[in-house]
Parts: sequence; C-alpha cells; structure tokens
Amino acid sequence: MFKWGVAQELVPESVYRALACVPGLRKGRTQAPEPEPVRPVAEDVVDATLPHLPEVVADMVRLQRFTGCRPAEVCLLRPMDVDTSGDVWLYRPESHKTDYRGRERIIAIGPKGQDVLRPYLLRPAESYCFSPRDSERKRLALRHEKRQVPLGYGNRPGSNRKRKPKRTPGDCYTPHSYYYAVRRAVDLANRARTKEAAEAGTEPELLPRWSPNRLRHSAATAIRKRFGLEAAQVTLGHAQADVTQVYAERDLSLAVEVMRKIG
Repeated sequence: MFKWGVAQELVPESVYRALACVPGLRKGRTQAPEPEPVRPVAEDVVDATLPHLPEVVADMVRLQRFTGCRPAEVCLLRPMDVDTSGDVWLYRPESHKTDYRGRERIIAIGPKGQDVLRPYLLRPAESYCFSPRDSERKRLALRHEKRQVPLGYGNRPGSNRKRKPKRTPGDCYTPHSYYYAVRRAVDLANRARTKEAAEAGTEPELLPRWSPNRLRHSAATAIRKRFGLEAAQVTLGHAQADVTQVYAERDLSLAVEVMRKIG
C-alpha cells in the first residue's frame, strides 16, 4: 500500500524505505492472532461429504479434485471457455486471480475431469456450467420423486413457494456460496453420523469442516509427490515455485527412503 502511495506521490519515499526495515511478526512473540496454515483435505473426508452435497456442487468438487483449479475458476466455468479439440481439454477462465498482471491462466482437464464436465457443456456457450438455479431445480425434482403423500392431498408442486422471495438462485455460484454449500453438507453428514452412533450406542466419528480451497492444496500435494515441484507449479499456474510450496506439502516418504539407504 505504501509502495503504491509513493508511486502516486502521496507518501514520501523515506516512509516506504523506513517501513521496509521493520521486521515481520514472529510466531509466538507477539499478541497477534496466529491462524493455522491451510492444509490439504483428506480424501476420505471428501468422499464422506460428497453424498450429502447437491449433484451440481458435488461435480464442482470432483472437477476441482482432478484439476487443482481455484474455487472461483470452477464457479465461472462456461462452455465457450473450454477447448475440447484435443485429448486433454484446455480451460481458459474469463478472469482469474493474476489476470491484472497480464498472465494467462490455462487449466488442463484430463479424462476424469472430462467425464464430470461433459454433461454441463450441452448448454448455451455463454451460460455458466454450474448454476445454482439448475441445482435447485434438481433438488426439487428429487424431493418430488421421494414424495409419499398422494398428489391429491397436501401441497401440490410449486404451490407453497413465495411469490416474491427475498433471495432467488443465481446464474452461477460464487466462492462464498460454494463454500457454504460444502459446509452445510459436512454438517448434514455429521448429523447422520451422530444419529447412527446414538442408535448403535457408540461415539460418532465426526467430519472436520473443510473449504473448497483445500482441494487445491490436496491436488498440489498429490502432483508434487508423483511428478515433482515443477509439475505442481505449472498445473496450479504459479509464476514462482516458492508459491507452490505453500500449497504442496513436502513428501516425507522421500526423506524416509533416503535415510533407509544411507542413514
């Protein structure tokens, strides 16, 4: 911020240079809050959450797992942004996190991701693939299929809806709505686990809450472990490898193997 102020001639250069000499806060030596670092989410936790997610959101999670893209990038995906001419599809987001720096972001989508995305490409090219409106329509259709009360009794489909609701489903998910959809699914899964444990007289094994951004960390860690740091860097779209190391956890098994041979 102060660097920008110097460039705009709003702050003396001496102020910026003086602030650059101030050391950063060190862990455990100040009263500043120290949040936990973002870690990859375990595969079994994601698998246990998927059945409780709406179908559209579940496919968003699956696509993120396979590609390592950002939550915002999966939310803004449109058919017109995907090049399907090759055996590996290339997705160029309309906008992305480093767009202001003039960097192009290209996300490769392999066979597993293609199987998830293919049904969503059968729509107008400029519309969003993952739409809350479609998700709500599917949810209501599924609830209607499970209806046990005959149609001649009780409420008819659509008769108990508000004429002017305060909120209506939008055209595309946002990172916030995507996050809360995952959080609600985790809560639903934990409720079901608590009920099953109570019936069995045991302690429930509850799932930890997780965010879609942690799927990116999981993909980065898996790619780094199998193909190396550079592969994780280009897949995640980082300009520098040190940024990738924040997302990709180090593989301790390599150090264990080295010590097994030379230690």
